[in-house]
Amino acid sequence: MQNLTLSWQSAGTAGTVLLGAAYAVHRLRPARTTLIAVLREAGTLLALFALWQLVGQLSLMSTDHALDRAEWIHRIELRLGLPDEASWQRAVTPHPVLIRLADYYYAVMHFGVMIATLLWLFLRHRDRYPWVRTTVVLVTASCLLIQFVPVAPPRMLTDRGFVDVAAQYGQSVYTAGVGGMHADELSAMPSVHVAWCVLVAVAVIAVSKSAWRWLILLHPLLTITVVVVTANHFWADGIVALWLLMLAYAAQYGSGRWRRRRAARAGQCTQTPELVPR
Repeated sequence: MQNLTLSWQSAGTAGTVLLGAAYAVHRLRPARTTLIAVLREAGTLLALFALWQLVGQLSLMSTDHALDRAEWIHRIELRLGLPDEASWQRAVTPHPVLIRLADYYYAVMHFGVMIATLLWLFLRHRDRYPWVRTTVVLVTASCLLIQFVPVAPPRMLTDRGFVDVAAQYGQSVYTAGVGGMHADELSAMPSVHVAWCVLVAVAVIAVSKSAWRWLILLHPLLTITVVVVTANHFWADGIVALWLLMLAYAAQYGSGRWRRRRAARAGQCTQTPELVPR
């Protein structure tokens, strides 16, 4: 399967062009606020994606022990009584159609659903868009900080019964890159897939008023199942990702309260004192 992910050079160039276009339109046609906002947001997200791609190739520690760290995570999970991911995978591997569908879901829906959600919010619920966009930035950045420590995915632990099913069926996003770039295989901890799918579900449920909005819960359920049966992530990868997502929400909540208090104090200071009648 061809990896459709942009390289950091391509994403950075596209982001710079869009941000430059937003500036040019602002200078020449300041009334075109919607166009300016679209160009600015698209350019900002592409620039952040370029930074993510670039940083994902860097490591603070040697990659030599990435497999050891993965084995340590697996041992700890089993000691804590978590289900063995290898057993989940073995239950699905006899069914090639399910495996192929899982590989496609892993490769396509991660970005596809997030992009669709951001577009929907930007076009239909502009007031809620900044909250979701900021959450995406915060949780992705925090995941990147942890990913400076290389950790191998379960599919590399063949001695523990895991199989790289995507490679088996020629669907691996790690074997075909764009512009000579390849997705980082040693950044399994934490799982950005899990963080994003839950973020999308929370956003849709919180913003939409439709009775059908609860169907979005299928996305995190499918994603979590898919990342396990394809042996791309451990349970622990998803647990840490959810913890980081909660921290991102808490940071925004705390920041919002601080701004409101500051605005309230500023408003009190600028009020004109009432004159007392003599």
